[in-house]
Amino acid sequence: MKAIKIILGIISAFVVVFLLTGLIVKETTYTAQVSISKSIDQVFTAFNNSEDVQNWIPEVQSFEVVNENPGKIGSIYKIVVLNQGQEISMTEKVLAYVPNEKVTLFFDAEGMLKKDDYIFTESNGVTTVTLNASCQSDTFIMACIFPYFKGTFREQDQSYLNNLKVFIEGKVDE
Repeated sequence: MKAIKIILGIISAFVVVFLLTGLIVKETTYTAQVSISKSIDQVFTAFNNSEDVQNWIPEVQSFEVVNENPGKIGSIYKIVVLNQGQEISMTEKVLAYVPNEKVTLFFDAEGMLKKDDYIFTESNGVTTVTLNASCQSDTFIMACIFPYFKGTFREQDQSYLNNLKVFIEGKVDE
């Protein structure tokens, strides 16, 4: 009987910590970065070419323009990705767009609200792309889970940036 009480106490403690995570941690943030041996103009252009996105984010199944504004800010796109055999539909909204400097995107992906702030800098012909990402959830349970997957989110975005590097550096200068 004593062992059962101890086990139930441990399980209860884990449940309380898990639920408190969702109350305390409102946003999960992380950074990823890559340096690409191409000019900032080439990197920025390739990054923003929707026809090339599948070359560096292989999970993208489709990319559809919903509303494209002059200057890009406020433009909305519908993206379908394949995640572990399941299709996930999301919307992407451009919050900021400064040519050769910055792109800020907001994603609403079935409960996951994500803001990606990409900063582009160049030094000696090498362009550095820095991603400052933040994730939130519109459900309490997902908010409890996100902080524990911060490393996974960061690894995934870092792999996308690494794919972008390979793609852009492999392109013949046009």
